[in-house]
Parts: sequence; structure tokens; C-alpha cells
Amino acid sequence: MASRIAVKNIEFSERRVPFQHPFRFGAVTVNEAPQMFVHVTIEVNGEHNYGASAELMVPKWFNKDPSLSAADTIDQLRQSAEIARSLYLDRKTPDTAFGLHAACTSAQVAACRKVGIPALAANFGAAEIDKAILDALLRSQQMDFFTGMRNNIAGLDASLTPDLDDSAISDFLTERTISPRIAVRYTIGMLDTVGSIEEAIRTKYRYFKIKLCGDPAKDHARLIEIAAPLADSNYQATLDANEQYQSIADLNALVNALRTDKALGTLSARVLYIEQPFARENTWNFDIRALAANTAFIIDEADDSYDAFPRSKALGYRGVSSKSCKGLYKSLLNGARAALWNRAGGNFFISAEDLTCQAGLAIQQDNALVAFHGLAHAERNGHHYVNGFANTPSDEAESFLAAHADLYERSCGMVRLAVHEGTIAAKSLAVPGFACALQPGNIGPHNEKLDTKEHVA
Repeated sequence: MASRIAVKNIEFSERRVPFQHPFRFGAVTVNEAPQMFVHVTIEVNGEHNYGASAELMVPKWFNKDPSLSAADTIDQLRQSAEIARSLYLDRKTPDTAFGLHAACTSAQVAACRKVGIPALAANFGAAEIDKAILDALLRSQQMDFFTGMRNNIAGLDASLTPDLDDSAISDFLTERTISPRIAVRYTIGMLDTVGSIEEAIRTKYRYFKIKLCGDPAKDHARLIEIAAPLADSNYQATLDANEQYQSIADLNALVNALRTDKALGTLSARVLYIEQPFARENTWNFDIRALAANTAFIIDEADDSYDAFPRSKALGYRGVSSKSCKGLYKSLLNGARAALWNRAGGNFFISAEDLTCQAGLAIQQDNALVAFHGLAHAERNGHHYVNGFANTPSDEAESFLAAHADLYERSCGMVRLAVHEGTIAAKSLAVPGFACALQPGNIGPHNEKLDTKEHVA
């Protein structure tokens, strides 16, 4: 039976993360962003235990309202976290980790909505607190994430997913086969050059994620350019529109080009799926079943609620992204849905996407979630848009290297993610706590207050 916990304290801190290359997705270019760290204290069986989480606060993704500045959207994520903090601390009756989340999630979304924060951004604050609570809970039991989740240490149930029952959730958790290594899906952003693709091929990346701009003619031409350096390699690719397509007709033009242009023949055969073609709010206005007959589509930004995946399934989508910044429990319950639907003859899936998880706690917790799903590959932006541990203090970076020597390496004077043969390791993540051997108190800047201005072009 899952332990019942009471949350005693939640603290936030931030660290500035500069990018070594600009990252353009959709209509946004990001050069730096703050990383939030969450530290919690929980009480389990009369004893206090501690946990932590971390996540980059990417501007203009959780909310793309053009009337808001980059700084405005970052402030919304901070406010989301503060609102969640109050809700979680106000729950005085001990509950399971998931029970606490389930009790707070509707109130979190409603409170954020009152101050103009959309659901996706509202989910961020709760998601980061949930990860830190789970870390503390696992440490209290001296249990690793994989063992803990197989045994449902968090107490997942069907209270937020009436289309599932508890047995479907239990079956999904207990049947997981953990991925020992995860292939890195190399992101080709809108500003990345053919030269960067060639370098990725030389270093044996075999999965690529290609960003699209939403103009079918421009995307057609760009895909031809990208296909050329990939031609002689054994690869697979995904396409990400980041909400840029405006109509079914435009999306049909892109799909038709992939199917009919001989210059795209090899690339087309190796495209696994197209991600989030329409703006999140317009997703629900377009039935894509005809287009999806021979092309798989997934939602990402539209995945802002527990009913989003079933709703998108009815429109022709076959998948949904897993991102720990959107909520690890929603990711797992969506996995249970896909498994249930596939037992009935479907072909549904969870994909592993990344909103620039940074070296250290953030990428380790997300990697553990990806590995628990049993996924073979994951988008990993942070390893090439950010220079390793960037401006993390050297003693902290060195501690991560010593504790997780299979996941990191030292090169060019910097501790960075160790990508070998295009893959990263997950073995050292099986330690007490949520995928990190370091003690929570040794991670992050804690009460440090930094200038976290973002630069968005």
C-alpha cells in the first residue's frame, strides 16, 4: 500500500542557464532561460524526508499569447509554482503522493485561470512539486524510481481518468520493461545548419527531430535540404510543427509532398510521426483522420488536461508526448491508456519529447520517466543548445559526474552529457530517490537570487 504523506515545506530557487546556440522553435528564438529548483520536506510515518526537482522555465512555450513578453511568460510559471505551493501546503490530511496531486489539480488550474494563466502553464507548478515530493517519498523508503513505480509507491489510481480502471493502471506499472539505454533524438532547430546535421551524423546520432515553420512550401524546401546530408545514414526522424500550421489544407500540402516528392522518398519512409501541427486551441477544431490514415500524428502543447489524449484520439491522433514539465503522473496514465487501447487492437503510443531538460537533476528525472515507459529514443535539446552543466558551480557538476559516471563525461573542460553511439545510459538512475544519487541539499542554488532576464527574438 502506498505511504501517506504530509507536505511540510516547499522552497523555490533559480539559476540562469545561457545557451551556446540560439534555439528556435515555432516563432520563438531563445538564447537563455532560468532553471527552477524545487526543494520539499515531507513527513512520512512521523519522520521528515527531503526531495528535489529541477526544470528549465522556457519562455513563450507554455503560453504563446503574442501580447505577453518573454519575461511575462516566465513570471506566469513562477506564479503557477507559488499557487501550487499554497494548495499543497494547505492539505493537512496525509494522503498518497498521487492522491495529493489529484486533490489539488483542479483547484490549481482554476486558480491559475483566474489570473490569466492557461492550463499548460498551470500544470508546470504542480508538476515540479510532484517530482520533488516523489523524490522525498522514494528516499524515505530507500527505493529507486523504477522499483517504486512498479510497486505504485505514489498510489496512482483512476480518480482523474474515468476511462481507465485501477487494474489497467496496475497492469501498466507492473509490466514495464526498463530501457537500459536511450537513443538521443537530435533536434534540428529552425536556425541549425546543414553542417550541424553532418556533425551529428559523424558522431553517430541515428534519430532526428526536425522543426517546421508552418508554411508548407518553405517546409517542403527545407526538408529537401535536410534530407540530403541524411541520405547515406541509417536514421529515423520526427517532424515538429510547434503549432504553426493554420489549416487542414496546409497540413495536407505538407503530407502530400512527403508522399509524392521523390526527393523526399527516403525521409518520408523514415518519419515516425508529425507533432502538434495546429495551435493548441485549434487542435480540437480539425478532424485529421483522413490525413492520419498513413501518417501518425501526436499532440504536445494541446496536452494540457487529463482528458486531452482521449479527445485527440477521437480526431485521429495516435500519440501524446511525455514531458515531466507537463506532469509525470499524466505521462504514466497516458501510457496506461495507450497500453489498454493497443490490447484492443490499436496502434497508439507515448513519445519522449524535451523542453531543454538540463544536465543534472532535470534530465535524470525525465530520463528515468522515459526509461520506465520502455521507450527507445527521446528528444534531448539541452545537450547541444547548452554547454554541458553551463554555469552550474564546478563542485556540483563534478559531484554529478562522480555519482553518475555512465551518464556524464568531462570534455573540453566541461562536464557534459555522455552520448556514445548516439545513446545515453539509464543504469545509474536506479538509486534511492527519483533518479539521483546526490542528496537534495547539494543540488541547486537554494535561496540564491539571480537576474533571470530572458532574451527572445
